[in-house]
Amino acid sequence: MKSRTTRSAFRMECAITATIAAPPDAVWALLTDAAGFPEWNSTVASIEGEIAEGQRLKLRLPNGDRVFTPKVSAVEPGRAMTWSDGMAPMFQGVRTFRLTPRDDGTTDFEMREEFRGVMLPMIRGSLPDFAPIFEAYARDLKRAAEARAGGAS
Repeated sequence: MKSRTTRSAFRMECAITATIAAPPDAVWALLTDAAGFPEWNSTVASIEGEIAEGQRLKLRLPNGDRVFTPKVSAVEPGRAMTWSDGMAPMFQGVRTFRLTPRDDGTTDFEMREEFRGVMLPMIRGSLPDFAPIFEAYARDLKRAAEARAGGAS
């Protein structure tokens, strides 16, 4: 699994895909359990709130310096979810999670975050390198889902 990043003047996107040896429901259960996130995800210290459509979350990173308050803006249970934060057209971040079942019982996981807006060129330098963060997130999710499903990692 390898992340990919694309950039333009007013848009930046980071994405990662991974095949997980677990069914989508096992992966979905992890992605929607706010209280359990820190148990499996090394990129998140805590999430307050309910991961459900229309809800606002309070997401704290492990270093404690940054807190994000994304809104769960769309949910297709067991298949896809979108979190968004910011104010378009100034600056907005949109993270999309997508699960695609495969015939062999595994799941293709995709996570994509797009930042866009007229303020992006001015704040781009203050944003972290998302590639290692996304790779750790996907690796942690794969490990936890496969352990939960009894699959190999």
